[in-house]
Amino acid sequence: MTEEERQLPGPPTRGLTGAAKRLRREAAEIRAAVRAAPRRTVVAESLVCALAAAFGLIPLLLIPPDRPVLAVLEALWATLLVPARRGRPVAAVLGAFPLLMGANVWVLAVVPLIVLSATRRIAPPRRAWRVVGVACAALGGLTVAAGLFRWETLPVKLAENAVSAVLLLLLPTLAGTMLGRRRPLVDLLRERNAYLEQTRTLTAAAARLEERTRIAREMHDLLGHRLSLISVHAGALELAAARQAPPLAGQVELLRTTAGTAMEELREILGVLRHADLSDETGSGGGGGGDRGTYEDITALVTQSRQTGGGSAELVWSVPDTVEVGARVRQAIHRVVREGLTNVLKHASGAPVLVEVKGTDAGIEVHVTNGVPRVPGDSRGGTSSGLAGLQERISLLGGTFGAGALPDGGFRVTARLPSHTTNGPAPRPSEAGAHAGAEALPAAPRPPSGDGDTWRPGPNSPLSAQTLTWPRVLGAGCTAVLVVLPTAGFLIVLLVMAALG
Repeated sequence: MTEEERQLPGPPTRGLTGAAKRLRREAAEIRAAVRAAPRRTVVAESLVCALAAAFGLIPLLLIPPDRPVLAVLEALWATLLVPARRGRPVAAVLGAFPLLMGANVWVLAVVPLIVLSATRRIAPPRRAWRVVGVACAALGGLTVAAGLFRWETLPVKLAENAVSAVLLLLLPTLAGTMLGRRRPLVDLLRERNAYLEQTRTLTAAAARLEERTRIAREMHDLLGHRLSLISVHAGALELAAARQAPPLAGQVELLRTTAGTAMEELREILGVLRHADLSDETGSGGGGGGDRGTYEDITALVTQSRQTGGGSAELVWSVPDTVEVGARVRQAIHRVVREGLTNVLKHASGAPVLVEVKGTDAGIEVHVTNGVPRVPGDSRGGTSSGLAGLQERISLLGGTFGAGALPDGGFRVTARLPSHTTNGPAPRPSEAGAHAGAEALPAAPRPPSGDGDTWRPGPNSPLSAQTLTWPRVLGAGCTAVLVVLPTAGFLIVLLVMAALG
């Protein structure tokens, strides 16, 4: 090959090959984007494209234009710009301005919608304004180039296209940039609300934990001291009773063991208040241990009530061994029986008592029934706070609770616990927020103290310089609608004139 042949330009097929490769690559990207898009989006975009094509082609059958081929091509071009506004917004804006000078006036109704939707997706907004500025400059240059041979009509064409550019390009761009700002503001507002909600939850949890700790400290200092004194004096009294009054030794021993049991239960309650762990499945934080509510435990309560009150107390236990009862339900059984027996000692001392714990198809039923007291009217009074606490405990487990007088003068306490909640669901915060130890604290870390703006939960963290309110967020959309109103009026006038012409 000679030197002259090397310096000759290559064949134009090389450039055509590169253009074909780019077209194939673009087509492959479009197919991949369509496959990755949700089916709902694909259907919606297809309907919009069909509407745009119908709006640009059907009127041509009723009102034939001067250049029908060019009008049809413009309608098809506008239809192609409709899906391009999502993936190629800049190209959609730049491809829309030639339609303002076309022969098909009906496609002008599609142009502002394309520009508005495309500029909403261009970030930052100044880039969208630069793109629209280039489109307006290109429109002016194209108008001047088309009017070189008709100088007398050039000023009128420039004025008409300037008005069209303002109403069909600039105003939709203004509305699109407003809507583009609105979306990140809404996202930021949602993140700020989530942050404030989390902060409120953690603050309330910290306040409950602090209050539990204070109550636990007061109970330890006051009740713990008193119960320790009772236990010590009961031990000394037991030794004295063994020497001087042997018939009373059993009752004194019961007094000492009761004081010791009260101390153990107080320690368990203090552990619940300090650690706030009622929702674990093992029930270790439930304030009663894993052995509460068993047959042996209920038997001990009935025996203790018989020894203390002096009346007859019987237990009927008909829960099959095959029934699995969760720790929280066992604790609830223990609390119901203990509260019922305590009320009998306080209000009907010496009355016969029947404790029934039986299994049913619906779960577990507990009944504590006492007869007529030995001495009518012999009651130490009370506030019924124990029954109210039982009702709330049972309701949190999904059961039912009832207590009331019987026609024969006795009293019955009844609790029904469903079998499908044998492990007990965790209490809802709205129900258990007012009761110490009713729910576990959230596992989320507590935000640092100080100004809330210093905490950064994500890339769109709230800034103190931004005013994030719903009026501002909604105002962006309302202002965008008002901006589009002149465009809508201008299009209506154009289309009416085209129909009448």
